[in-house]
Amino acid sequence: MSTLGEPSATRFRPSLASAAVVIAGLTVGAVGLYFTASIVAPAFFAFTLFVSARPLQRLLERAGAPRIVAAVLVLLGLYVVLTALVIATIASLTQAALELPRYTRDLQMIYLDTLNWLEQFGVDDAALAQYASSIDLNRVADLLGAVVQGTTSAGGQALVILVVMFFLAIDSTSVRSRWQLLTASRPELATSLRAFFAGVRKYWVVCTVFGLIVAALDVIALWIIGVPLALVWGVLAFVTNYIPNVGFVIGLIPPALIALLEGGVTDMVAVIVTYSVLNFTIQTIIQPKVVGDAVGLSPAVSFLSLTFWTVVVGPLGAILAVPLTLAAKAGLVDAHPEARWINAFLVTDTQAKRALNQNDTTASAATGASRTAKATKANPEQPEAEETNSA
Repeated sequence: MSTLGEPSATRFRPSLASAAVVIAGLTVGAVGLYFTASIVAPAFFAFTLFVSARPLQRLLERAGAPRIVAAVLVLLGLYVVLTALVIATIASLTQAALELPRYTRDLQMIYLDTLNWLEQFGVDDAALAQYASSIDLNRVADLLGAVVQGTTSAGGQALVILVVMFFLAIDSTSVRSRWQLLTASRPELATSLRAFFAGVRKYWVVCTVFGLIVAALDVIALWIIGVPLALVWGVLAFVTNYIPNVGFVIGLIPPALIALLEGGVTDMVAVIVTYSVLNFTIQTIIQPKVVGDAVGLSPAVSFLSLTFWTVVVGPLGAILAVPLTLAAKAGLVDAHPEARWINAFLVTDTQAKRALNQNDTTASAATGASRTAKATKANPEQPEAEETNSA
């Protein structure tokens, strides 16, 4: 049994049982989410978006707007942003699907030239040459068309997002008492949820801002190099910026291929170098510093979460990988002091140092409180004297 003055870090002993509970909870949750992904995933997406816009709603309320008016204005703003993003994505993919087939013959010629070059080194290209006729960018266009069709036909999920955001807007006008009840009954869970809200909010906002910056710079670079459909590839770079780790590669391949077909190897190399420099400088060096460590997930965990949630949820899981991981971490790890040692395998080194500093501060405060309590017990008249003097 712990004493009153012991820091909270020493009251709970890490055990493998807590890890087993976390794994079991994650497994059960993932299985349930797999079978309800068409409803739960878009609902969770809507929830994270509204959480991100919550500070704007509070700002409008402080400016004098009624709660319901502030909620409706934020809701309409989110509707406009989502609609513009969907329209821009569909228009870009449609234009790419219409333009790509005309490069089929150029790609076949490059393929045959590559085979002739390999033949100089003794490579037998007889087996490879037969595949030249099978190269057809119409297949890529068909794939893009399928993506566009899938996007436009996903009316069910879009409806879930819109409806959930509407009810969240209404519900957000009267949430204070319920939050106080949660804080009073489960303070650890309330604290972990606050961290989750802050992390998701910063994640979406920073990804959007830096996605716009990277997309704008990509468009300018592609325009200077002379790559066709520069705006299309800029929209693609912006959308794929929400996919952690591999989004950059997905956004790079199409413009690099078009640069090769239109301007040759030099243009392709220029596109690859430009994208790599911009991605490394902005998304690897600057963006993490701006984000701070609000998200705090290590690169390995971010990549594994991308794979895991894409399998569980589907394509939407690629975009929701980090928010879903943060939600699982908040509910299964951060809300339970005996399970927080698992964060050593999840967070970045900077986040781990911050947690250690917080533990040291908590321990120091607890030690000070313990000494004060002992001093009061040894000399119970001293506080009364101090109170009398202060009065």
